[in-house]
Amino acid sequence: MTSTVVLIVAATIDYLIGDPWGLPHPVQVMGWSISRLTKFALTYCHDFVTQRIAGIAIGIILIIGSGIIGYFLILITKLLHPLLGITLECVLLASCFAGRSLRDAAQTVLQALTTGNLSEARVLLSNYVGRDTDKLTESEILRAILETVTENATDGVMAPLFYAIVGVFVPIVGPTPLALAYKASSTLDSMIGYREAPYTYLGWFSARVEDCLTWIPCRLTVFTLALLSGKPLYVWQICRRDAIADPSPNSGWSECVYAAILGVQVGGTNWYRGVAKHKPLLGDAKNPITASSIARALQLTRFCFLLWLSIASIINYILA
Repeated sequence: MTSTVVLIVAATIDYLIGDPWGLPHPVQVMGWSISRLTKFALTYCHDFVTQRIAGIAIGIILIIGSGIIGYFLILITKLLHPLLGITLECVLLASCFAGRSLRDAAQTVLQALTTGNLSEARVLLSNYVGRDTDKLTESEILRAILETVTENATDGVMAPLFYAIVGVFVPIVGPTPLALAYKASSTLDSMIGYREAPYTYLGWFSARVEDCLTWIPCRLTVFTLALLSGKPLYVWQICRRDAIADPSPNSGWSECVYAAILGVQVGGTNWYRGVAKHKPLLGDAKNPITASSIARALQLTRFCFLLWLSIASIINYILA
């Protein structure tokens, strides 16, 4: 039952506190490690073969290493004092969830829009998205917020929870090491998982691994949200129609299920460093994207998260 307690406490920490600014964060350590290893690889690997090999090595080291380091940190701390070990495990696991961070980011940009400060909203949005924001209209900013919230609902919230739940039912391992390993995979993908130079060959392995690790939790999230919507067949039909057009095997599904439930349309043309990139349209534009749409998307993610957490806790209680 200790693992279930850790899961519930970590979820509560993320909901109430999130990521306190100024304190050390596992993702910062992962990011620093990725930057150092990437710089080393790009310095000494100059052809596609050696860069691919280096990319595999970086991926394996970061993903497996994060899980192992997390496991032994918790183990050593528990040897010092059981309560101290459980506390560390809760904090580390909470750092893997991005529910509060997503909510705060969305509300920060929406607050600027509400006060009519479009230029400030553009600047704030640029902290959270990779697209060019300096010329976005209000409707485009709202679309960008919704796309960020719905895409990251899977890899930032539900997938870490999925692997934490798997860890609960794996003897000895526990929820935190697996969640940390997934978080490392997600961080690798966000930092070097690009088709553009200089990461074309170096980041291919990390991108593929993240796609594979996210595939199951993404489909489970779509299935859960479709049930929560009360119109599962309709939502599934829209996802089957539109999500498959997205080049990503997961982000299109994650965005599309919310679009179908909310009756809005996402996707279209985005600009990255002055270059237009066209993404497939997902969902039907029955309603405009509004602040209420974004609030409901965040609420759906919370309901989905709580449902998974409750089911896992009940099953673990029965089996204990």
